[in-house]
Amino acid sequence: MSGEAPFPTAAAAGASPAARERRIGYACAFAVLFVWTGFLLSSRLSTKQALTPWDVAALRYAGAFLAALPLAAVLGLPRLPPLRALALLATAAFGFPILAYHGFTLAPAAHGGVMLPGTLPFLMAALGAAFLGETWTRRRVVSLTVVALGIALLASDTLGAHPGAWRGDLLFLAGSCCWAVYTLLIRLWGIGAMQATLTIALWAAPIYLPVWWFLLPSSIGEASAGVALYQLVYQGMFATILAGLLFTKAVTAIGAPTTTTITALVPGMAALAAWPLLGEPLGLLGLLGVGLVSAGMILTVVRFPPRAR
Repeated sequence: MSGEAPFPTAAAAGASPAARERRIGYACAFAVLFVWTGFLLSSRLSTKQALTPWDVAALRYAGAFLAALPLAAVLGLPRLPPLRALALLATAAFGFPILAYHGFTLAPAAHGGVMLPGTLPFLMAALGAAFLGETWTRRRVVSLTVVALGIALLASDTLGAHPGAWRGDLLFLAGSCCWAVYTLLIRLWGIGAMQATLTIALWAAPIYLPVWWFLLPSSIGEASAGVALYQLVYQGMFATILAGLLFTKAVTAIGAPTTTTITALVPGMAALAAWPLLGEPLGLLGLLGVGLVSAGMILTVVRFPPRAR
């Protein structure tokens, strides 16, 4: 073939796949908002359903394993080096959800929203600067500052009403740290969305379920079949498989800073939804906080055209 470009608009055509990838990334990031909000609400709901945190984790891993089997049959088993697979399991499969489920026994959904996805943009900004050499642009600093103010207002509105919940908040923060490390690892190692998700879904259940069955406290026999089935489907198939694919794809397409800033909307969404669904009201400061977090996300996502000179 000659070296001539086949079309006069080759440069524009070359930019098209990148633009399409970014659109897919944004779509995945915004879809994660709803799955993660459901995760927070479902996890808090589980504390009222005669399930221990260990039971919810068992249902999560069982549901994810069942959902991953047909995917693995079509796509094949993930082939990560053992140490990398163990790192993903330790952070995203075990650390994040187990810490979160125990946190929800001590604190309401709004706390989980503030301390889990709410702190993620700041943890990722710190890890990105330390390990990836990422610089903080003025726009990003302003965006994170606005998000921080919004989360502070939301926290002041909800944390004061539950003075003993600080123990759950510490568990949530530890869980967010686990997810931030997982996000850093998939970027450092260039792990794709399907490979990371299948690794977590296929290996967590065989490791955890025997330990849970023989050693961990359980009250799953007291829960109805409908309750167990709901948590199995949502925690396993939606919060693990679907959210894992969407989040990892968003990180690879638009980057962790943008993705985690978008997910900073989750605290407000969870707090607003927990008001009618779980009877956990939100005050004026909380509503203002939701607005500020939304504004901070818009500063990151929306690209304003340059001013004409």
